[in-house]
Parts: sequence; C-alpha cells; structure tokens
Amino acid sequence: MNWTEAKKTLQLALPIILGELSQMILHLIDSAMVGTVGYKHLAAAGLVFSVINIPFVLAIGLTFSISQMVSLASGKNDKQLVSHYFYNGIIQCAIAGLVISCLLFFSVDILDHLKQDPAVVALAKPFMQLISLSVFPMIIFMAFKQFADGLEHTKTAMFISFLALPINIFLNYLLIYGNWGFPRMELLGAGYATLITRCLVALILGIFILNSYKFHRFVAVKKRQWTLRRDTQKALLKIGVPSSLQITMEAGAFAISGILIGMISAKDQAAHQIALSIASFTFMVSLGLAQAGSIRTSNAFGQQNADKIRDIGVSNMVSSVIYGICCLTMFVLLRYWLPTFFSKEPEVITIAAGLLLWAAVFQISDSLQAISAGLLRGVKDVKVPTVIVAIAYWVIGIPVGYYLAFHGGMKASGIWIGFILGLTVSAILLTMRFMFFTKHYKENNKYARV
Repeated sequence: MNWTEAKKTLQLALPIILGELSQMILHLIDSAMVGTVGYKHLAAAGLVFSVINIPFVLAIGLTFSISQMVSLASGKNDKQLVSHYFYNGIIQCAIAGLVISCLLFFSVDILDHLKQDPAVVALAKPFMQLISLSVFPMIIFMAFKQFADGLEHTKTAMFISFLALPINIFLNYLLIYGNWGFPRMELLGAGYATLITRCLVALILGIFILNSYKFHRFVAVKKRQWTLRRDTQKALLKIGVPSSLQITMEAGAFAISGILIGMISAKDQAAHQIALSIASFTFMVSLGLAQAGSIRTSNAFGQQNADKIRDIGVSNMVSSVIYGICCLTMFVLLRYWLPTFFSKEPEVITIAAGLLLWAAVFQISDSLQAISAGLLRGVKDVKVPTVIVAIAYWVIGIPVGYYLAFHGGMKASGIWIGFILGLTVSAILLTMRFMFFTKHYKENNKYARV
C-alpha cells in the first residue's frame, strides 16, 4: 500500500466526489420533496428514472472517453492533442445527447406496457417528457466536466455543481408546492425545476471553460485543432462505447430491478426508490475515487510508468475497501432512520429499512468494482471488463434476483440479493484483471518505466 499515492488520488478525487454528491443531493432532495406529496408520486419518479437511466447512463459513459484521452495526451505534454480531443469529444457527446433526449421524449408510451400501477403511470408520463428534455444539457455539462477533470482541474465543475443545489431547491419550492403565486404542479414541478437547473449549469460551465485562463492554451489553438477527424472519433468511441456499456449494464440492472419491483406493489417500488437513492448517494464517493484513479492511471499510462500505475491502483483499491466498511456500518445502524426523510408511510419505511440491510452487505464490493473498472479504463483496457460486467449482472445478478423475488417469495429483498451476487462477482474479477494487466504490462512492455 503506497500511502503517498493514496493521498494524491484522494486530493484529486475530493472535488469530484463533492461535485457528484451535490448532484446526488439534488436527486435526494427531489425525492424527499416529491415524497411529501404522496408515495405514488415518489413511485412515479422512481419509475421514470428506472426507464430513463439506461439510455442516460449510456450517454454519460461516452463522456468518460474525453477525460481518458485528454489525460493521456496531457501525460505526453501535448496541448495540441488535448485541444483536439476536447473538441471532438464535445461534438460526439452533443450528438449522442440530442439523439437520446429525443428518443426518450417520444417514447413515453412505453410506460403503459410495464405492468405498473395505472395511477403511477398517469403521474409518470408527463414527468418523463420533462426529464427527457433535461438529458441533453446534462450530457453537455458532463462533457465539459470530463475535460476539466482530465486536466486535473476538478474544482471547476464542483463549484458549479454546488451552485445547482440552491437553484433546484428554490425552483422545487415554487413549482412543487405552488408557493409565491406559482401554480401547484407537484411531480411536474420537480420536472421543470430539473430541466431549468440542468440548462443553467451546462451554460455556466461551458462559458467558464471557454473563457477561463486555466484552459486558454487549449482554446487558443482551436484554429488548427478544432476539426472533426474520423480517426479521432474512432479513438474516442473505442474507449467511450465499452465504458458506456459497462456502466449501462450496471445501471440497467438497477433500472430493470425498479421496474420488476413495481410489478409487486407501489409501496415496494417507493421503498426500493428510497433505499436505492441512499445507496446511490454513498456510491458517489466510490465513483469519485474511481474517476480520480482512472485519470491518474491514464496519465501514468501516457508516461509508460508501470510501477506508478500499479501503486496508484493498489492504493485506490485499499481505500475503496476501507470506505466500504464505513458505509456498511452506517447502513446497519441508521437503516430505520434514513428512510424517514423520504416517506412517512410506516410500511414503506419498514420495507426500505430491510432493503438497506442488503445494501449494507454489498457496500465493499460495490466500491471495489467501480474503482477497479475505472483503473482499467485508465490503461485503456475496456473490452474484457465489459464482458465481466455483463456476466456479473445479466447472467448472475438479475436472473437470481428475479427467481428469488417471484419464485422464492422474497419480493424486493430477492432482487437486492441478486445485486449482492452480481456486484461481488464483478468486484473479484475486475480486481484480478487489473492485477494481471499491471503485472504483464511491466514484464512485456520494454518501454515501460520501472
């Protein structure tokens, strides 16, 4: 364990973590404010995010290629290449975001065919259209964020993410409850608040990056480097597509689980949404550590420094285990208290508390698998990890969870046991893959620095 490398990764990760947490706090506040209107409104929000999450995360995964390629070029001290990857990455993500946003907007009728509570579906359809429109500005924001993060300017997006908090809360206050003369729009009001907030933060971050002295040297060469090239697009997609598939298969497993649980009852779905929101909040720390580790290993990979890659990776994985133990303890101790922020329905709180016990079990494996996948992205190893993730979630996790829920009589708990199996298998295999890669990279690459 190299504590110096662990400290450096944590320093880089901290602003990313705070930025990710602020985005998750927005989601939690939305859920809590919507939950005060009624549990069916909360279930409707959960249904929409379950449906939207798969294509949304697919687009988010494409933005990861920007930070990876920018960091790799930065490791080579090539500002021209950094600028070129930035421009091509932004255009690629903008097109993907626009396509996905439009497809989701015109696909709301899919909610009628998911065997959900009719009252929940009626609430969900107009909300889904608004959230679909907000996907495009969010992808633009993430693309700019990945560029800044790839250059290790991680505080930039963090501050703007913090700015989104009071804006979204204030808009929720006005539009959900109808304060200050605004109409009471309930769930629809939360949708408008999300759309407006995401547009604002994307605009602010874009203007800042294009005009800040921190990034001036990359913008200054735009006449030569801001051109679309097919080989550059392919290089970005080579990283972006497998990365998208990895996180989409994980997010998709959780999204499908939300739909399956909705087939049990609206209360089970509301409880699942509560437990998943809390677990997702703690996961943001792991995601921040994973992104920081990925950026640092990518930079070291550009330098061909084999020992540094391994030291960064091992220290990052040890940090993830320590963090997972802390989360496990918190979930066990606070499982009945945390759900009360989202619902006052006793049965919903009881179900959510039970699900949080299962969430506690997978905290270590969830953190470790995210960080191992990020480290492998940093060294451009994405194909095999994609296969590993596919097997872990879709061959093991979802089928086992479905069987336990609907044939084993375990209902929502059965689905969450499936999560435990999938995440554990993913964590073990991805960790083994990284250790295997770093060992053979050092042995077989004669250019690697040791």
